[in-house]
Amino acid sequence: MSVIPGKRTAANCDKLVADVKRRTGGREDMFFTSDKHAPYTSALKKVYGKDMPAPQRSGPGRPSKPIKEMPSSLCYATVNKIRKKGRVVDVVSAIVFGATLLVTMYLTRSKASRAINTSFVERNNGTDRSQNARKARQTYGFSKDWDLHNAATYFIMYSYNFCWPVRTLDIVREDGVRLKRTPAMAAGISDHVWSIEEWSTYPAKGP
Repeated sequence: MSVIPGKRTAANCDKLVADVKRRTGGREDMFFTSDKHAPYTSALKKVYGKDMPAPQRSGPGRPSKPIKEMPSSLCYATVNKIRKKGRVVDVVSAIVFGATLLVTMYLTRSKASRAINTSFVERNNGTDRSQNARKARQTYGFSKDWDLHNAATYFIMYSYNFCWPVRTLDIVREDGVRLKRTPAMAAGISDHVWSIEEWSTYPAKGP
């Protein structure tokens, strides 16, 4: 998981996509989804695009600038929620990068969803706001200090992934016993549910 606290500016979108690429080891066989926030398209081009020579025009003039070519294995689709009187009346998805056949393949092999959507990040954002009073709207708990806001954001995010068993991630054994798992356990980067004490006293490591 990657998060960049702050407004959804073009610069922060660039940082977010660059961080995703770093955390995934530069993989290009990726399927991204988002709302129609335009800077995400530019950020994906900037981070994953490769400069390719543009066809040269005959005659005088400056040579054409290189063009950005996206990896053939990378797909990106947007979800646009159409609202009337504050209610969602339609949801329109569109593929921005990638072949339709490849998008279908990614969705078919997904264990979580068979449709283009943003429900997972929306659910995560809702959970984050419910656990972090600094992000609750129209309350006295909103953040007044940027450094403390950042610290709380990262603490809530990482403690949720390592210390919070999620019911939908449980494994039910043949004898009916439910084995609780955190998101970190489901991702294979932890073998147990961490306590808050264990998490907060774990030695910090740089990127």
